Amino acid sequence: MRDRLVVGRGVLPWLLTAALAALAGCTADRAGDAGPTQSDDAPHRPDARTAAALRAVETATVRAGSARITSATVMGAMLSTRTEGTLDWAGDSTGTLRITYTGGELATTMRRLGTTTMEARLLPDAYYAQVGTRFARQMGGRHWIRYDYEDLDALPGDSGRYLKDQLRNTAPIPPVRLLLASGNVRAAGEETVDGVRTRHYSGTVEVAALTDRALREQLTAAGVTGETLDIWVDDRDLLVKKVEEARMSTGLMTQTAHYRDYGVRLSVRRPPAADTRDFEDLVKQQSSTP
Repeated sequence: MRDRLVVGRGVLPWLLTAALAALAGCTADRAGDAGPTQSDDAPHRPDARTAAALRAVETATVRAGSARITSATVMGAMLSTRTEGTLDWAGDSTGTLRITYTGGELATTMRRLGTTTMEARLLPDAYYAQVGTRFARQMGGRHWIRYDYEDLDALPGDSGRYLKDQLRNTAPIPPVRLLLASGNVRAAGEETVDGVRTRHYSGTVEVAALTDRALREQLTAAGVTGETLDIWVDDRDLLVKKVEEARMSTGLMTQTAHYRDYGVRLSVRRPPAADTRDFEDLVKQQSSTP
């Protein structure tokens, strides 16, 4: 009974949260919507050279279409993960990620249920999360949970809309747009990162002060109040590394992400229907169980 309650009330939504924490290094904005990120009356702007350089990064990333990513994420005492995978944003966002639970309260819960790693697959209509054998026994022997993007709207407050945007748009554009929107960004010199000569940009973001209303509302819905951001860009104007520290209503989230192999080809397979359960059906089943 205890494991069933955990599944119904906590672990199913947190499987999604874990994947989103991993995706935070490369998601959350519309890749095809490259344009100004501040209103004309914004009180602060980066200097013209820095702004032009960041807009070049934005454009080059959109055009690249895909990349491999590795990242490490810590969400306070709740969860820490290590992620490897490939994401494609050239058309409908797709991707595959291998997420390893490395620490935190949720990781302890997942280990008790026999799961230490999870594969995540993003397809145009839904997000799929793989579970371990013990967890699968509670789902009639099925090993995949399907999260329909439209079903996320039913989550509390604005969080569902934010999560849906995260999963549907996978280009690593957000840190660039945030730096542009903040008006508080500087060129921090040249450094060698992952064996590549890069330009380093650093800045801070206060969400309440953002003049871009859509961006401010999106971050607020995610519980973000402020961030510090550092990005390293190669001579093709593509991100090589990102370090982010976000102040959230639930605590501090830190993440380091590395990007490589831009333009890599990716084919994502849909898990077999016979081995998949819908998240919505699982929640209804748990709600009706005494």
